Amino acid sequence: MTQSTYCHSENQASPHGLPSAPHSPSHPQLQHLHPEEAFALLQKVGVVFVDIRSEMEYFFVGNPKGAINIPWQDAPDFERNPDFVRDIARIAKPEQPILLICRSGHRSIDAGNTLLQAGFQQVYHVLEGFEGDRDEHHHRSSINGWRYRGLPWVQC
Repeated sequence: MTQSTYCHSENQASPHGLPSAPHSPSHPQLQHLHPEEAFALLQKVGVVFVDIRSEMEYFFVGNPKGAINIPWQDAPDFERNPDFVRDIARIAKPEQPILLICRSGHRSIDAGNTLLQAGFQQVYHVLEGFEGDRDEHHHRSSINGWRYRGLPWVQC
């Protein structure tokens, strides 16, 4: 497992040498996993896998196979979901491992921080997210991410 607790700016390379958007500092207990490490974690019994992207992203862009959609932010205003912690508590116990994924691995840091502050004890987020960082043409899923790495996913 890779532990990373720093921010980087749009102009700075990520710890993996790839461009990345700025994101929040992570809670010291938030676990950071590469997509392959996250998939390996999912092979264990009791891990709750949550895709925190909007409902539109989840259904129309595709989603990791087996992930439950609980948006961190959603249409129409894309404001933070005020019931996020309560929604997670309906499907996971505080001591259960919870794996979060978003588009590029940034919203999941904020969501993970919030869950840890709410008393959840084992919170992980997927570095690179489902679609990954943008390439030089501003396209996603072309340099990294869950989907790029060939991990199981579905699309409606």
